[in-house]
Amino acid sequence: MRYTIFLIQLSVLEPLFFQIVFAAEKQYCDIWAVRIDGDEDYARSLAKKHNFIYKGQIMPGYYSFQHRKVAKRSIHPSSFKHRTLAQEPNVRWLEQQIVKKRVKRDIHYHREFYFNDPKWPRAWYLNRGQGLDMNVRDAWKEGVTGKNVVVTILDDGIEKDHPDLEQNYDPMASFDVNNHDADPQPRYDFSNENRHGTRCAGEVAAQANNHICNVGVAYNARIGGVRMLDGDVTDSVEAQSLSLHTQHIHIYSASWGPDDDGRTVDGPATLARKAFYDGITKGRGGLGSIFVWASGNGGRDGDSCNCDGYTNSIYTLSISSATEYGNVPWYSEACSSTLATTYSSGSGGEKQIVTTDLRKVCTENHTGTSASAPLAAGICALALEANPGLTWRDMQHIVVQTARKANLKAPDWIRNGVGRMVSHSFGFGLMDAGAMVRLARNWTTVPKQHVCEIRSEHRNRAIGMNDDTKVFLYTDGCEGTGSHVKYLEHVVARITLTASRRGEIQIFLTSPMSTRSTLLARRTRDTSREGFNNWAFMTTHNWGEIASGTWVLEIRNGASSFRGAKLKDWVLVLYGTDVDPQERTTVTPLLPSRSSTLTRRKKDRNNAQNQNWFNFGTTTSPQMFPGFEIMRPKVRDRYPNFGRHEKYNTELKEWTLKMMGTETHPQGQNISHTLKSKQNVDCRGSASNSPCIECILGYYKHKNECVQSCPNHYYPDMETVVNRDNKHNISKTPLYQRYGVCNKCHSACKTCKGPFLEDCFQCNEGYEVRQNYCRKKLIMNFLDPDMLSFFVWVIILCTSAILLFGVVFIILQARDHRILCWKEKRHFDEDKGKYNGVNTILSAEEQEGDTEQYRGNVVRNIHYRADDNDFSINFNMGRTFPVHSTRT
Repeated sequence: MRYTIFLIQLSVLEPLFFQIVFAAEKQYCDIWAVRIDGDEDYARSLAKKHNFIYKGQIMPGYYSFQHRKVAKRSIHPSSFKHRTLAQEPNVRWLEQQIVKKRVKRDIHYHREFYFNDPKWPRAWYLNRGQGLDMNVRDAWKEGVTGKNVVVTILDDGIEKDHPDLEQNYDPMASFDVNNHDADPQPRYDFSNENRHGTRCAGEVAAQANNHICNVGVAYNARIGGVRMLDGDVTDSVEAQSLSLHTQHIHIYSASWGPDDDGRTVDGPATLARKAFYDGITKGRGGLGSIFVWASGNGGRDGDSCNCDGYTNSIYTLSISSATEYGNVPWYSEACSSTLATTYSSGSGGEKQIVTTDLRKVCTENHTGTSASAPLAAGICALALEANPGLTWRDMQHIVVQTARKANLKAPDWIRNGVGRMVSHSFGFGLMDAGAMVRLARNWTTVPKQHVCEIRSEHRNRAIGMNDDTKVFLYTDGCEGTGSHVKYLEHVVARITLTASRRGEIQIFLTSPMSTRSTLLARRTRDTSREGFNNWAFMTTHNWGEIASGTWVLEIRNGASSFRGAKLKDWVLVLYGTDVDPQERTTVTPLLPSRSSTLTRRKKDRNNAQNQNWFNFGTTTSPQMFPGFEIMRPKVRDRYPNFGRHEKYNTELKEWTLKMMGTETHPQGQNISHTLKSKQNVDCRGSASNSPCIECILGYYKHKNECVQSCPNHYYPDMETVVNRDNKHNISKTPLYQRYGVCNKCHSACKTCKGPFLEDCFQCNEGYEVRQNYCRKKLIMNFLDPDMLSFFVWVIILCTSAILLFGVVFIILQARDHRILCWKEKRHFDEDKGKYNGVNTILSAEEQEGDTEQYRGNVVRNIHYRADDNDFSINFNMGRTFPVHSTRT
């Protein structure tokens, strides 16, 4: 009986034990993502050749392979299985997939309430009016209901035969990534766990006027679903979902993300990042896919959505929640990356969201930011119907300009530098469907996005316990280059930081127009010692502000951190335009309403400069994507910081600049005529018959000549010098003069955007992409060249230790056996063994007796015992004994 109870307890505790073990480690599965130069048939043959199972295409050029002999869960990667596959010439990249934890962002109450009332009157977030809803009815009155717009829900599936969804269901917008088929029907169980996607779908496109359930925000839009959360979630699963039919699907809605536990820092991996990039650059015919994301439900655990790489991305519209009464919900996360807000659930006394539910029924208790994101996706669908030509950035501009404070209550509402109300809890406020539709109809596409990167020179800055530090960074927004940003959109601070307790770190960023964003709030549950490695903290609060000026990064280290932290590196990334995207004008409201007065900017760009001396391409993500050549900018999009102003407790009293040189170029007489002819075109700042010292705008100095683009192993940069006319400048701000130069990349980079390893675009010969960086190729596919010297020294030390042990052992053995130099030499007595006769001096009496006495060195007495024939011998040294001999 006791043995049976023990087995039962063991069976219960064993899964819990493995769950705890695996939760602390990365979980590798038996799926590989492989990039192949070849079609699907070639991928199938390659999988068969190396004993893999072909699972399907992830996205163009990327395929999913499975190996049956690899454990479905392991904390160790199985590199041995794909070693031969990696040696195939057409295999450009492969990676064993890691199982990711992704949670659905709805709220589970201890008690759920279901109501059987008519549902439309219960849709308070659509029909309250008086500025206390999202003005969706204003858009409907314009005849905009989402026609010809396709929305897909990335979740656990969609009940495609639900009576309130089947008329709007779009099979082309649907797929089952978990089972690799086209049917997104959710898996049914007793708990209805997979109801999440169906609920989100009903918010967007539940059919109107069919006497069933409720009405979706865009009730004539086409709706699909991707089943991808009901199984192992890996990088390839996310990428395949995000890149599904990008020319057919307009809007992707996701109400999930990394665990909102207040301690996780996670985001999209290599393939998912590429899927985002491909979506905004190629989706919808180049206009860009619209990605709508729920900001997260970790408010109760003190989480920050800036630690979620999905909501923290510039490519997503991060949507937060507000309760029926305009309060901040208890589950809501506050962060600077939130763009806007829609209504959702609140406390026990506040209403929730009405929508479709699993098993062809309805519900009135859809909750959390999971409910907010689909409402935002439906509103974006209305704006797209009004103007199908909107780009992904146009949509974000429209949301920012039309969102309003309404009845939203938060203690941190501020006006940014251009007068826009913004909050960490609600972004720019409640989305307004009617205003978005009206603005979209007359919208002018925003100018091309520019990206300006400024790397701080102040690195390895120590931050003591319960202390803070401020780093000042001056920039002119890359003025004078093709990456010039004057009017801001997104601002990103890419930070590398170490800390003994990551949750005690707080980070703030203040713009030149004095807008202070909280990039990272304190997270008491985060006890990690990992810090942040090139993590991109994003803020939208500076939207519309001027980029140039001094930015201030402030980092605080809390008292619970027993050791100091260190700011190792940070890069300021400015996204925006060089011309004002809009000029204010008035839009006439359709109906009198508090929320109907809004402004719009419009500007005639015919007078803008059409010539761009710098044909700069730009990266649109702060992350690095090594190995993807299509993402490589033509030239470097990073602009070096200059004229930085740092505040110290010191005062500059006097300084002298001493310049030493010659009046004419010392090598002028050695310059070829070819170079002299080029100087007339692209050179400046040099005397005749001398090499280029500076190049004109649009060229870069490489060695002794000016080139239009830097060769491999070099990146274009801008050097800054103080203008000679500063003495005539009455302003305190110094004037700068810039010219292009080609600087050398890191030795691991073939092409790059900066001097550091993380700036590589392509790897140099002898290097390969590992862990998102260019690393030296493995020797025999397993030995890291950087560790070669270590292994050599280990072998030398081990060999030396073995030899030393052998020598010592031989010496000890020789000593014990008295051989070699320990061999004992025998000493011989010259008198020993020499016969000198017998010295017998006998008295007269002794001569007559039978007893003879002998004097010698050794006398042996032998005693016999007749009983057992035993005998004994006594040796006596230096003594004289009488010997009795018996004769018979």
